[in-house]
Amino acid sequence: MNHTTVTRCRNNFWLIVFTLFIFWYALLYVYDWSGRGDESSKSVDHSISFDASNPDQIQTSNGHAETGSENVSNGMTVEKSEIDSYDENWFEDAEKVKILEKDLEPLMMEAEANKHELLCSGRYIYVHDLPSRFNIDYIKQCNKHSNPDDTCHQLANMGLGSELGNPQRVFMPTGWYATNQFSLDYIFHNRMRQYDCLTNDSSKAAAVFVPFYAGLDIARYLGDYHNISERDADSLAVADWLRNQPEWEEMDGRDHFLVAGRTTWDFRRKGNKDWDMGNKLMLLPEFQNTTVLTIESSPWNKNDFAIPYPTIFHPSTEDEVNTWQNRMRRLRRRYLFSFAGSPKPQRKDSIRGEIINQCTSSKRCRFLDCGNKDEKCEKPLNVMKTFQSSLFCLQPPGDSFTRRSIFDSILAGCIPVFFTPGSAYVQYLWHLPPDFAKYSVLISGFDVKIKKVNIEGVLKRIPRQKVSEMREEVIRLIPKVSYADPRSVLTGIEDAFDGTLKGVLDRVETLRQEIREGKNSSLEFNEENSWKYYMFGTEKRHRWDHFFRTNQD
Repeated sequence: MNHTTVTRCRNNFWLIVFTLFIFWYALLYVYDWSGRGDESSKSVDHSISFDASNPDQIQTSNGHAETGSENVSNGMTVEKSEIDSYDENWFEDAEKVKILEKDLEPLMMEAEANKHELLCSGRYIYVHDLPSRFNIDYIKQCNKHSNPDDTCHQLANMGLGSELGNPQRVFMPTGWYATNQFSLDYIFHNRMRQYDCLTNDSSKAAAVFVPFYAGLDIARYLGDYHNISERDADSLAVADWLRNQPEWEEMDGRDHFLVAGRTTWDFRRKGNKDWDMGNKLMLLPEFQNTTVLTIESSPWNKNDFAIPYPTIFHPSTEDEVNTWQNRMRRLRRRYLFSFAGSPKPQRKDSIRGEIINQCTSSKRCRFLDCGNKDEKCEKPLNVMKTFQSSLFCLQPPGDSFTRRSIFDSILAGCIPVFFTPGSAYVQYLWHLPPDFAKYSVLISGFDVKIKKVNIEGVLKRIPRQKVSEMREEVIRLIPKVSYADPRSVLTGIEDAFDGTLKGVLDRVETLRQEIREGKNSSLEFNEENSWKYYMFGTEKRHRWDHFFRTNQD
């Protein structure tokens, strides 16, 4: 039994003792037992009691006595002096209760604090009070981003974007928003404000959150020319600010984490020329120690971890989640598979051209062309209608390993088909099942590229019962890859935010334990094997090695 378990048992024991003390105290000292014996010994006389010698007692026409006594409906008389005695006892007992409540108030407050301590033990998070220039000012200055009109519109409703409503009854009346895939910094911080185990005492914190909107910072410099010193300025300033905080010294930043809501490549600029894209946030020494949460992590680096892209579904109640899951279970799906995307002819290694050819040549595939000028894929309605009509949704890499379409397909109850384990399996370790065959299909992109495999043929061979089980697993994943509305508290269901915090807290606790034991094993592996170490806990040769060969191999 570990120390945490012992502590919890001890706290529960004293809580029980305290409750019993209050109960017995109330019985012995508050409740008035003096009248119990007299009440039980009184006989009920159903005849009319009238004393002619008492002038104050007057018999009424219905046979009841008035004035000098109070009468009961069954004819039993009670003297007024007894009523007065009961009234005095009642007020005296009420006063005793008030005094007891006042005396016990400190104990009750302490009990409530102990209860909160018990629930939050190992889960407390301290949030740095960063200057507003590193977060909320980016929201206020949304007109300075590369696409100002779109950015300001997309950051409405605490980062969820504008409400979608329920056109063609594809969604539901509430919970659906035109959420931008790069707005996670703001959404996550707003969810953190609702977290039930925040603390102002950093010594109690299991982890420390840095509310730096790194994704919105770099978004200001994408699409237009900006020199590298301008792009790196805020990242360097945050690193300098953190180094000067007392909380940083505790673990040299290893207990700190932040959300950078873009792909990892936007923060790993290799060159120092003004035309090189991105900034150097993740290459700075401070952020080598910090856990950085991105929507796509690097398989070859150890300081960032992928968490789900924000989708268009942000439930505020458990009922909304259950209703949507049941709708996805009942849907009739006309197509075996579908693909929403466009070719990538500029990328020599892209398999999208072959995937589109195979899809358009099959009557059992639905293709949503995202390359047209009408921007069909920019409209969530078109994407969801496509995915809801299909059993399987093809998810090849695009400009990088991952795409939000993965989570859109899960949201639609459509089984994702991957062409490299880098698209999901080695990415979302805290949110997707380690047994990837339970919810997805993996087809080698290399085999597709050389036309060695027919996608429709592979999918047709999967037994119907297996398909049904996979679809059910996908539907169960819906809340785990969705971010609840930050303006509400979602109870009874774990969402993507909850799964992320659990992953962060487990990672920090592992690092803390290793420091206590004088170990450093989780930091000593070859960084290029990060994908392998984090997923399998080893650097040994693996059948997926050919998917992650670097340019140096």
